[in-house]
Amino acid sequence: MSTKQYTKEILNAALSSMGVTDSISVERYGSGHINDTFKVETAAGRKYILQRVSDAFPAEILKENILRITGHLKAKGVKTLDVIGYENPWRIYDFLEGYTSTDLVTSTEQAEFVAKAYAKFQNDMADLPAPALKPVLKRFHDTPDRIRLLDEAAAADIKGRKALVARELEFVERRRAMASKIVDLMASGDMPVRTTHNDTKINNVMLAPDGSNVVIDLDTTMPGSALYDFGDMVRTSSAAAAEDEKDLSKVYSKKEYFEALVRGYTSSAGFLVDAEKENLAFSARLITMTIGIRFLTDYLAGDTYFHTAYDDHNLVRCRTQFKMVESMEAQADEYEAIVKKYLR
Repeated sequence: MSTKQYTKEILNAALSSMGVTDSISVERYGSGHINDTFKVETAAGRKYILQRVSDAFPAEILKENILRITGHLKAKGVKTLDVIGYENPWRIYDFLEGYTSTDLVTSTEQAEFVAKAYAKFQNDMADLPAPALKPVLKRFHDTPDRIRLLDEAAAADIKGRKALVARELEFVERRRAMASKIVDLMASGDMPVRTTHNDTKINNVMLAPDGSNVVIDLDTTMPGSALYDFGDMVRTSSAAAAEDEKDLSKVYSKKEYFEALVRGYTSSAGFLVDAEKENLAFSARLITMTIGIRFLTDYLAGDTYFHTAYDDHNLVRCRTQFKMVESMEAQADEYEAIVKKYLR
């Protein structure tokens, strides 16, 4: 979560610009890495989510995308975020009263549930009228490009940290050859470009008491590969420990959770083509490595993108991701067999 401070005057001015003038409480909310998020309560009893959007996003493109996504889902009768106001860099949503989320999967039932939720989201977005959404972060899950940016950050070494991460840089080097597989398949046309969420953590699915759900944090929804979403689900929802766990002995990918994710996703994602099916298990290793590369790049660049709580936070996150990759590699044959089992 960001440590950036906002005065009451700044927050009230933002709310007022979007028509909310009777706030009685504005408090930090959630655990996001990028935007600054607040829960707002008003004298009239209304509750909202107020966000200050990160400068990492192109403001007008993001606003256009968010309004198109939520408008499309609403038109289909799909529960989604209700945008009350949007005045860059601030926006406000209705608070999802009664909905809850969790940061870590603790059961196979949860894993299967989140996989179905994101497969449904991909289905719901499949008929978005042209044109396609604009990329808010170009080449977001493009692993070769992420390695290029890592190489540049390592060469510049502006914080003098390169010597501290020789082992992590070698980890990436040994896997450089596998980096382009998905982008090459998309470029060749063998793997379709879809509208995907691109940040498929379990805490981005809000659950209601009646069992319904809402997919939130739509900022990175844009053209991509279905495998980006599946791979990131495995990265986060099969993890035995938190994303920033310092004790790496606690970090591994749970096979039973992976199986639940495959079972849930394949039961709802009937749109998958052969190239996607053949690379489901691989995508988990690739996307997990890619996220680790992003943490490592930000660490070398001086922690300018992800919110950090302490000096080595991004390095801790990087090491956790790379340990997850090693765990998935050790179980690769079993994971491939699980995928084949549910695709028969």
